[in-house]
Amino acid sequence: MSLINGLPAHVLIVHFVVVLVPLTALALAVCAIWPSAAQRMGIVLPLLALVTLVSVPLATQAGEWLEAHVDSNALVRRHADLGDGLLPWAGGLFLLAVLVWWAARRATTSGSETSRGIRPSAAPVRIAMAVLSLVIAAGASVDVYRIGDSGAKAAWHDGYSKTASGGDGDDH
Repeated sequence: MSLINGLPAHVLIVHFVVVLVPLTALALAVCAIWPSAAQRMGIVLPLLALVTLVSVPLATQAGEWLEAHVDSNALVRRHADLGDGLLPWAGGLFLLAVLVWWAARRATTSGSETSRGIRPSAAPVRIAMAVLSLVIAAGASVDVYRIGDSGAKAAWHDGYSKTASGGDGDDH
């Protein structure tokens, strides 16, 4: 991937990642904690996680192209290094989304769930999935923030003036 409408593809594709990772993380956490939410969300949860998972290597690949076309410096290298670490988090979101979806589907099809939707024998598994989902969701969201922050610093560290240029009519 190189350019989209004259812009580096990375600067466009990365917005999918910035939106989808936290959205998937939030959906996973909610569905892992509240089985009824997972039942209502159904197949949408793992599909959302799959789209998120696919978007990460697309952004990374486009970022590698961009990295080869800009001046290399410590900020760019740090951003690239951090970006390489997001795929395992996205993979974790996807795997847990599939497990949470599968557990919710199994609970509704088994017919032996309690009034709250949880079989007593499944409670420890549900708790473990919820805790792991919260950890992965938090880790993925923090990682996206760190990557985005480093990318913004790499792109804008010397690209603007802290004082107005005076030519834009915005001096108050």
